[in-house]
Order: sequence, then C-alpha cells, then structure tokens
Amino acid sequence: MSLDFSTLLLIAFALIALQPLLMGRWFAVRRAQAIRAVESAHSSRVITMIHRQEKRSLFGFSVSRHIDLEDAQTIIAAIKETPRDMPIDLILHTPGGLVLAAMQIARAVEAHPAKVTVYVPVYAMSGGTLIALAADEIALGEFSVLGPIDPQIAGFPAASIVKARDMKPINEVFDLTLVLADVSEKALAQVKRGAVELLTPRLDQATAEALADKLAGGHWTHDYALTATEAAALGLPVKVNMPSVVLDLMKLYPQPVQQSGVEFLPVEMPRQRRV
Repeated sequence: MSLDFSTLLLIAFALIALQPLLMGRWFAVRRAQAIRAVESAHSSRVITMIHRQEKRSLFGFSVSRHIDLEDAQTIIAAIKETPRDMPIDLILHTPGGLVLAAMQIARAVEAHPAKVTVYVPVYAMSGGTLIALAADEIALGEFSVLGPIDPQIAGFPAASIVKARDMKPINEVFDLTLVLADVSEKALAQVKRGAVELLTPRLDQATAEALADKLAGGHWTHDYALTATEAAALGLPVKVNMPSVVLDLMKLYPQPVQQSGVEFLPVEMPRQRRV
C-alpha cells in the first residue's frame, strides 16, 4: 500500500499531537512505581503535591499550577482514607496558592493521628509553608527552602498596604487604598490565627503567636527563601534529610524542554590507566 505525501503529513501531525499524551502516561506509570518505592522504604502512605509546568494538553501547551480547591479536595480524601495508625509522607513542591485551600489541607494533615512528615525537595512557599506548619516533621534538602505566609491582596503584600495607609493622613488616602487596607488587616489576622492554630499542638500559645507574626506579618518579601537553619532557629520541626528515593521521584516531573535553559552532561568516571 502506497502512502501519498498528505497521508504521511497527517500521520506525522497525529504523532506530534499525541506525543505529550503518550509521554504523560509513561511518566505517570514511572511516578507510580517511584511512589511505591518510597512507601516501601518508609512503611508509610505517600501523597504528593508537585506543581511544575508541564506539557499536559493535547497539543503540548504548558500549564502552570498552584494550590487550589481541587488539590484540597483530593489530598483531604487521600488523608481520610489512610489508616489512622499509618504514617503519611507528604511531598510538597509548590509556589503556594489559595489560603483557603492551604488551610483545608493543613487541618487535614494536623488531624491525622499517626506521624506526618512533609518532604520539601526544592521549595514549598507561601501556602506550601502553611501546610508544612501542620506536620510533625519537615524534611528539607540541603538547599531546600520554605517561605513567608503573609497574605497577598490584589497582587500586593497585605502588610505593605496597611503600612502605606498609615503613612499618610487619612484624608490624603485614596478610597481604594482604604478598602484594600481594611481587607488586608482582616487577611493578616486570619492567616496569623490559622498559623497559631496549627502551631499550638507543639508550641505554647505565646511562642506560637510570635512565630505566626514572624511568618505572616510581612517582615520579609513574599519570595524570601527561608533556609533550614533559619526555620529551625524559629522553632519549626525541621531536619535536613532528603532521601534519594524522593529525589528520584522529583525527576519524573520534567519541565518542558523548550522552556529550560539548563543543560548538563552525565558525569563520566575517570578511566583507569592501563599499565
């Protein structure tokens, strides 16, 4: 059977269109195997929330992810179906997201009777850090970071909006700024109260309130990298220990090739000299 040019072109187009779906399925199978390896190594239930930019659609368009209510619903269901005496390893890689969704996940983590360890291979910022506050232990890599949990209003730090309002006489402040400052004060109080709620099982009230104010009060920029040393000094249950099985799992969430400017070759072991 002979194929004309138009048929070959159609087949090529179909293969290109289906390639992201096929690669996605292949990575999903590999991830399932890697998750099972972590569970076997730790005798735990592994739940992941990995927000990376991947080719996910039929034509390979990239999709950026953050913590949303769909994540909350899925993770809460996974936690609730986990036996009460089984430890949970929650692997987080996220820039943050909705405070509502992060608090729902955090409360579910805190409510689990057995030990919950949050693993942060690279970063868990903002809402990711809020979730980590509920864990019994936070495992970081050597260069992993957490971040402040200060709320953002209309793209601006809530603490900065309040500060901007207070720097001027009230009659010189725009009505919109007054409205945003009012919302900001409420958001700051709510996030601090939520953080204290998550911290008080391990810390006394005064210590929890001080830590909540430090993390949520706008003392740093929102993208400040909170290292393991700083986090431990603040009183968080941090340890620097990232198992290789967790790092191997992270390799199965690749970025789109065309969007990465990072390249490297495998390390070649030096050859032994022949006598």
